[in-house]
Amino acid sequence: MFENTFKNIDDLLYKDAGADSELDYIGQTSWVLFLKYLDDLEQDKRDEAELKGLEYHHIIAPEYRWEVWAMPKGTDNQLDHHKAMTGPDLIEFVDQKLFPYLSGFKQTAENPQTIEYKIGEIFSELKNKIQSGYILRDILEYADALPFRSSKDKHELSDLYESKIKNMGNAGRNGGQYYTPRPLIRAMIDVIDPKIGEKVYDGAAGSCGFLCEAYDYMYERMEKTTDNLITLQENTLFGKEKKNLAYVIGIMNMILHGIEAPNIIHTNTLAENIRDVQEKNRYHVILANPPFGGKERKEVQQNFDIKTGETAFLFLQHFIKNLKAGGRAAIVIKNTFLSNTDNAAIALREYLIESCDLFTVLELPQGAFTSTGVKTIVLFFQKGEPTKNIWYYQLNPERSLGKTSPLNDEDLKEFLDSYKDKPETERSWNLKVSNVDVKTIDLSVKNPNMPEEAPLRVPEEILSEMERLNSETNSILESIKELI
Repeated sequence: MFENTFKNIDDLLYKDAGADSELDYIGQTSWVLFLKYLDDLEQDKRDEAELKGLEYHHIIAPEYRWEVWAMPKGTDNQLDHHKAMTGPDLIEFVDQKLFPYLSGFKQTAENPQTIEYKIGEIFSELKNKIQSGYILRDILEYADALPFRSSKDKHELSDLYESKIKNMGNAGRNGGQYYTPRPLIRAMIDVIDPKIGEKVYDGAAGSCGFLCEAYDYMYERMEKTTDNLITLQENTLFGKEKKNLAYVIGIMNMILHGIEAPNIIHTNTLAENIRDVQEKNRYHVILANPPFGGKERKEVQQNFDIKTGETAFLFLQHFIKNLKAGGRAAIVIKNTFLSNTDNAAIALREYLIESCDLFTVLELPQGAFTSTGVKTIVLFFQKGEPTKNIWYYQLNPERSLGKTSPLNDEDLKEFLDSYKDKPETERSWNLKVSNVDVKTIDLSVKNPNMPEEAPLRVPEEILSEMERLNSETNSILESIKELI
């Protein structure tokens, strides 16, 4: 049922003149879903208050509640068409009244870690792109049928929402920045093993895939006490995101995973001076896939000790600086990080292996990220002790990955089964840092355990073989003639 509802909403958005891409579809779906979620949340809180004999104070003023503007219903619990706005009237209300009212929460909320502030942030960043009030009326009716009340419903909705995020990533253009394959995220989390009581951070949060998967991982393994649930909900998962749409999608994704007021800040992470980071603000676990290939301005580079225009290199400095002593991190980065010969890259590798134990490098096959052809690796490290040994694992380089055959959990099974023991196999090997060139700090070690391919033959050998085969063929033909 839910899947058909999402498809029907997409079909309607396709017909509208204002939404023309997967990015628009998920952005417009997000604000509608968020308001439906908010209405169900308010109903739950009102019911809880009544059971306790308490008065509930609504977040949203009466005229802006879902049941008033979006889905006014009659005594038969069906849409009251006499009260329901549609056409130009509906679009005018949404654009001129609803969005300005909701964006105002950003100024009136007590602090950024409240649902009120998140409402203000979302409606300050998103704009309604749906131009037809008749199409919006149909979308509202479909959305009204989606229940957010039970954890089972939320789980199913979150799976569908994740599928939309994946489709957006596969659509190319700039959609790929929002999606990291979930099997890879789960493998990274398995290795890092975050525990309840630890703070988990992603400074390039995108659609919050790392934080959502970390939530699921920790929830499944922790003791289900009230204190632990509050800790996981309110004081465990933290993120920052620069892009407007990604911020909104990330917030919605975390809400659907059961996190009521996500600790996601809408900010440019790289605008922060890493010299100002204090121990009390650092994290136990960092999981991220920062954007790479960007070129940062000179004023942004001044916030870092190692100056470089490469966005991913600045993020890596940010992550190392924001990691507590003993903290663990898993970061996706381009494989050229291991071998780039520019001064910044060499200095950054040196900083990494001197301040952290880079205990594992996972090499991903071409096509692991379907929206880009860039080859990537994952750096696994723990802050506090210098690196002495690095274990490399080459994830099935023969595997052909793409949109129709994406990375899956089975692809990563052997890696997860063996990373603790760090074996030497045809796909894995160890490197002693003492053997690394101190001038280049080149960490791009070729797999020494890969079976050697037969050397290519020189032309003379090929011609000789052809002559031999011709001679044999002629002999066989002569024999046949004699028999005839």
